Amino acid sequence: MALFDEKITQQLTELIGDLPKKLIIQYFRQKDCASCDDTQAFVSEIAEMNPNISVVVNDLDESPETFQKFDIERTPAIAMVAEDGTDYGIRFFGIPAGYEINSFVASIREVGGMDEPLPEDILKRIKAIDKDVHIKVFVTPTCPYCPGPVILGHKLALLNKHIKADMVEATTFPELSQKYAVRGVPKIVINETNEFVGSQPIAKFLEVIESL
Repeated sequence: MALFDEKITQQLTELIGDLPKKLIIQYFRQKDCASCDDTQAFVSEIAEMNPNISVVVNDLDESPETFQKFDIERTPAIAMVAEDGTDYGIRFFGIPAGYEINSFVASIREVGGMDEPLPEDILKRIKAIDKDVHIKVFVTPTCPYCPGPVILGHKLALLNKHIKADMVEATTFPELSQKYAVRGVPKIVINETNEFVGSQPIAKFLEVIESL
């Protein structure tokens, strides 16, 4: 049974647009994963909307080395990579449904070569980051303010190889939500030591990262 009806499929196809570059959705699943089937159906239906999107399904029992290569420790998980295999550190943990479909489409567009330009001063600050940075953005599908920081985190990861950014669906991974004391979303955690709640501009991300 399809997840998207004809109207939604048409809207998403138009949002994705004419991608100038091909990209690969690396999808990770394993046994006893409650939402893995739904997430696989989700990425498969999205990929069918554009010929420049392909999906590679990785099962833990069959390809543990791929999990290790992409540093995947929990499922369902998605890594958005270029056709040549370039890994930008863009991750989705849990199904990016509800409002998060906006961040998923945004990442497809960015990796597919339809990136949104940034002001030159912001771009210079991003390029100047020379330390390893890991951004986690905890979200829920019903949160209208959550896609913004996910999109910004993934944008930073795309532009700087020292940065990786995760969307984490809070209800899918309660142990992580408990570990990081997630009581409201979006909650952003940077390098385990810095955290803030609520949608923030890119300048806030850079301010925190530059202070590390």
